[in-house]
Amino acid sequence: MANTGFQGRKLGEVVKVWEKMLKEKDLTIFLGYAGSLSTTGQWKIIKWLIENRFIDVLVSTGANISEDIQDALGYGYWKGSANIDDKDLFKKNIFRYYDVFTDAIKYRKMTALIRKFINTLDEKYVYPVRDSEGIRGIQSEQISNGVYSTREFCYLFGKFLDEKKINCILSTAYRKKVPVFSPGIMDSEYGIAAVLAKRKDKKNIVVDQIKDFDEFAKIGEKSKKTGAIYIGGGVPKDYTQLLTAIVALLKASALEFPHYYAIQITADSPQWGGLSGCTFDEAISWGKIAREGKFVQCYCDATIALPIISHCLCEKIKFKRKGADFSFIFKK
Repeated sequence: MANTGFQGRKLGEVVKVWEKMLKEKDLTIFLGYAGSLSTTGQWKIIKWLIENRFIDVLVSTGANISEDIQDALGYGYWKGSANIDDKDLFKKNIFRYYDVFTDAIKYRKMTALIRKFINTLDEKYVYPVRDSEGIRGIQSEQISNGVYSTREFCYLFGKFLDEKKINCILSTAYRKKVPVFSPGIMDSEYGIAAVLAKRKDKKNIVVDQIKDFDEFAKIGEKSKKTGAIYIGGGVPKDYTQLLTAIVALLKASALEFPHYYAIQITADSPQWGGLSGCTFDEAISWGKIAREGKFVQCYCDATIALPIISHCLCEKIKFKRKGADFSFIFKK
């Protein structure tokens, strides 16, 4: 396909660039996973990418790391139709995602599971401030109790799910020590579960977005070189793009710290000005993508492109990739 034309050629070029990323030493690979793709079964591919360390850091919407749990619990999704009476679906407790259906009652059981996990969290939890010399100590006047980053939240939920033998994205990431960030996590069932836990169970847990981005920045600071893969666009894309800006500003000697590799699968067009469709050429003007880097965008439905790309990588990559070492953030 790389020797054909149009988006077929781009699809082939995506594989070539991803393969170069996997062969590069000391490269940290970020994956932005947008929308609600887990309902279409794509979560199994994301899980496979994590298991093989074809990615090092996952940045996901809350939907994609909750709706895979619905499937992993055995509740599943049904093939449906977009040409149907949604009033009738509502009466029968069926939620619709375009042409995919799910049982609304069982979906709320997944919400209840998230709420149950939230109730296991420590309201007195604090995270020590670290520097290059180690732990300086807990500055209690600066760090509030019960404050988690989304990375910490997802890691602990992954542990919770793994102990219950629920094989999903977060439990896999927990086992493989792959950090998962979800900057828009409240825009999902996590938000509903968190408010229910607060109101009904009096469990006051805070997810701190500044703490979250600070942890994300530390990964960028410790990375010699970075590459980004975007399935869709949205918040996961911009969050990962902004990493380059914050690292450049934190490293006083660095004028820029761009992603050297970049891949995007999107169905959004650039001319409307939305970030999800904006070109990597545009990102060069911000110093987010290296001018001399390797980057490719394929304008295609992710449910078509991701399975084909992953299948090709499975056939082509015969070596075991170790992946980036994140022991510095997984220490107790």
